[in-house]
Formats: sequence, C-alpha cells, structure tokens
Amino acid sequence: MDPLSDTTLTRDGLSLDRATGKVLVIACGALAREIIALRDANGWDHIALTCLPAILHNHPERITDAVRAAVKEHRAAYETIFVAYADCGTGGTLQTACAEMGVEIIRGPHCYAFFEGLDRFADISEDEFDAFYLTDFLVRQFDAFVWRPMGLDRHPELRDMYFAHYRKLVYQAQTDDPALTEKARACADRLGLAFERRFTGYGDLETALRGV
Repeated sequence: MDPLSDTTLTRDGLSLDRATGKVLVIACGALAREIIALRDANGWDHIALTCLPAILHNHPERITDAVRAAVKEHRAAYETIFVAYADCGTGGTLQTACAEMGVEIIRGPHCYAFFEGLDRFADISEDEFDAFYLTDFLVRQFDAFVWRPMGLDRHPELRDMYFAHYRKLVYQAQTDDPALTEKARACADRLGLAFERRFTGYGDLETALRGV
C-alpha cells in the first residue's frame, strides 16, 4: 500500500516519518509527496518529516496555531525545525510566529509562487491575475479541495459566477505524468477555463530544503 495515500494526506496529515538525522520538517500535507521524493532522490537522510492536515489549505486562519503546536510538540527531539509552508493566506501571522519561535520558513506568499520560483512568479503575477492555479496535489484532490468545498457538486450553476473573472487554469506540474496532465485538462474543462501546463518541478521548495 502506498504510504502516501491521498486519503491520509487530505484529512489526517502524515504522522512523523522518522529519519536518522536531527532536522524536522513540519509541512503542509499537500507537500508530503514532493518532500519525500526530494529527500529520497538527494539522500537527505538527516531529514524527518511530519505533515499537518492538507485540509488546512481551505482554513488558513488555523495554520499558525497548528504550526505553533507542532513546533512545541517536537522541538525537544530535534536540533533544527524547518516549516515547509509559505505565508499561505495567514496574513503574515505564520511568518511572525516562526520568527518568534526561531524556526525558518519558506519565503513567499503561497506554494504556487515557490513552485514557479519566487522571482519568476513576481514577474508574471501582474499578467496572471486571472489565472487559477493547480499543483499535482490539487489535481489529484480537485473534488475534495475545489469542487465540493465551493458547493459546485450541489450547485454547478454557481461555477460561472465564481470563475467569471478567471481566464485560464494553470497546472504547475511537479512531475511529468501524462495521466495527471489529462486530469488537469479535465479540471479546466469543468471550470470552463482555458488550459495551460507548466512543468515547474519542485521550484524553490527544493532550494529551501537543500539549505536545511
């Protein structure tokens, strides 16, 4: 059985994945696959991982307290803790909390920016104010994180109101997976948006973890 099953990631987070080293990454559950893939590919055996529930993606007001609690729970067991979130809709409170706790955090407003690369995202953001972004995780979990939370399963007629100001769906692909690409294209069709795929890879997530 896949230890990173989608059910585990979307609701319950990922329980502590112990490594031999002394660095703990506290991450959004939506990044678990990517972080473990990077760790395994690069032989970063010093990194352990624990993930908070990815459903917090839809409740950013809860993220800061959840991260504080996770840091408090694990601080004594690790020499270094790194928080694999960006600001993620917390209005700066998460970055402030991390500074107060003395732990590092990924720079940037959200995961779409650091997957794209912060410099590139800053360059294109003014021209893409009408873009709706999906990552590998959100393509896999489109119904759980987009369609149903917005009530479109019950009221599909609301789609055109919600997305009236969007022009295209941009799929930021972390992996080169034709099946995911086709699923992302289907998501764009369901939302009535043009489709664009960009292979971003892991972007600044990899850079940040390499620094840990």
